[in-house]
Amino acid sequence: MCGLVGIFNTLSRGEPDKALLHRMNEAQFHRGPDEGGLHVEPAVGLGHRRLSIIDLAEGQQPLGNEDGSVIVVFNGEIYNFASLAEELKQAGHRFRTRSDTEVIVHAWEEWGEDCVQHLRGMFAFALWDRNRQCLFLARDRLGIKPLYYSLLADGSLLFASELKALKVHPALDRTIDPLACEDYFAFGYVPEPRTIYRSVSKLSPGQTLLWQHGQPQAEPRTYWDVPFSADQDLPESEAISSLVERLREAVDIRMIAEVPLGAFLSGGVDSSSVVAMMAQLSEEPVNTCSIAFGESAFDESVQAEEVARRYGTRHAVERVAVDDFSLLDQLTQLYDEPFADSSALPTYRVCELARKQVTVALSGDGGDEDLGGYTRYGWHLQEQARRARVPAPLRPLIGAIGALYPDMPKAPRFLRARATLRSIGRDPVAGYMQIMSVMDEDLRDRLYSQEFRRELQDYKAVEVMRRHAANCRAGDPLSLAQYIDYKTYLPGDILTKVDRASMAHALEVRVPLLDHQLVEWLAGLQPGLKRREGEGKYLLKKAMEPYLSEEILYRRKQGFAVPLAEWFRGPLRERLRNALQGEALSDSGLLDPAALTRLFDEHQSGARDRSAPLWSLLMFESFLRAEAA
Repeated sequence: MCGLVGIFNTLSRGEPDKALLHRMNEAQFHRGPDEGGLHVEPAVGLGHRRLSIIDLAEGQQPLGNEDGSVIVVFNGEIYNFASLAEELKQAGHRFRTRSDTEVIVHAWEEWGEDCVQHLRGMFAFALWDRNRQCLFLARDRLGIKPLYYSLLADGSLLFASELKALKVHPALDRTIDPLACEDYFAFGYVPEPRTIYRSVSKLSPGQTLLWQHGQPQAEPRTYWDVPFSADQDLPESEAISSLVERLREAVDIRMIAEVPLGAFLSGGVDSSSVVAMMAQLSEEPVNTCSIAFGESAFDESVQAEEVARRYGTRHAVERVAVDDFSLLDQLTQLYDEPFADSSALPTYRVCELARKQVTVALSGDGGDEDLGGYTRYGWHLQEQARRARVPAPLRPLIGAIGALYPDMPKAPRFLRARATLRSIGRDPVAGYMQIMSVMDEDLRDRLYSQEFRRELQDYKAVEVMRRHAANCRAGDPLSLAQYIDYKTYLPGDILTKVDRASMAHALEVRVPLLDHQLVEWLAGLQPGLKRREGEGKYLLKKAMEPYLSEEILYRRKQGFAVPLAEWFRGPLRERLRNALQGEALSDSGLLDPAALTRLFDEHQSGARDRSAPLWSLLMFESFLRAEAA
């Protein structure tokens, strides 16, 4: 795992400033502490920080072809590199290393832009072709590895693995994008392709960007999408056996490394399934690690230890105090833009623990998206069922009645009809947006200043989901929700969280459940094999019954969470109050100070649990202070 950076003078032949390129590269030192390299020539400069995993002796980057006319910098792993190398050798290409990086160089020479179709793995790379005078940027299909870029006023294109590297460039415009702020307050992160800055974009998952020298603009091209079709009408027994075989193979190809390798083991279904497959494939005990919390409501270490005992793993456990919020000030530096997933705190700790044992760790991320595991999918399906019982012409009227119905959160359940009535009046995308929002639209409207509302010009974050939903080929509500999550929550939250937390410790994390071939196969299955009778991940649980206990498979789902509500009424109360009333939020002009005070008081009184929106405000305030420093 590594970090890449570059400067491409799209309109001029001048060489980029090598000293500046070096400083940008060193801003990502944590991503690759083993080695660093630069390549500068007319029009282009490429930089790389290396975390050595494969071909430790000869895999240095930037790496070129035989005559140096094609140069690449690459972050990730290509798991089918050995078979691709053989295929390319048969086509006449000569290799001088055993690294997966060199496969990209020759794949470009052989297939051009379509080279990405041949790559199986997680990747972000930048490739310069001197003969064709073009720069090619690419990001893997699911967005496991990040890639940021920005076109400066002078025609210079900057790109890097992390936003912090671009921020080193003195000419980068750091004007905050108001639409990104609306997205952030709704989602808790800034979804692709936006960033918090107007001038910077993320290359979206499954996209490439080809930029010809002399060309003033270029647009990303999508080369892959999640193919929801539900066209595989497999008998359950056949689907179970096929899933085990496919999961085992996806795990197997991710166990290739020349450095110590292990796995995260939370005690949940996904990570336990990955460890079970690893144990079947490894002659040596698997290295596993987990975090233990002091409170049972947040602790899964007992279940993790059960799996570790069953498979004889070398298991490391580190107990973390539930009130471990010492990392708050580091999160802004880690994520570079506002990021409000509080599980970033324990994720950072488990990566820190894993790095004491291994350099590569396999995780169970992606299982919920693949197999409909999130509890919210059940809520979404219930809402859709209610909508379906109401004639379409009546739904807007019922929604309007819901808007007028009093909000009574502490009343008996049969009197709390407001949310149900309003949900009937929403379309499926707006309904799912309501479920997913950190702050719903009503709360955002109450918190925003009049000036900020005018600046948004009626823009609403639900448009992000609508844009993706328009491209979804699935006809059922579960697949629609999964598709939206693949495009938003998975890359914007889950994978971003893990990438930054792991790279902060120079740890590579591999995600077998997001193998694109496995994802494609699962996307083609009938929804009833993913969720059945309210049970998420139905097929995976049935497939893992010979490998994991009933307690592991069928106990209530437990998130990797921290007790924010208690923190904000206890040890973080004054810090939160000071943040909400401080100069950073006040000077931004985005939020109404009186509304922020009411939100704080509402949480302190116990009238509502407002911990999620308050956390997002705390993280935004921390970002603003860092920007002003």
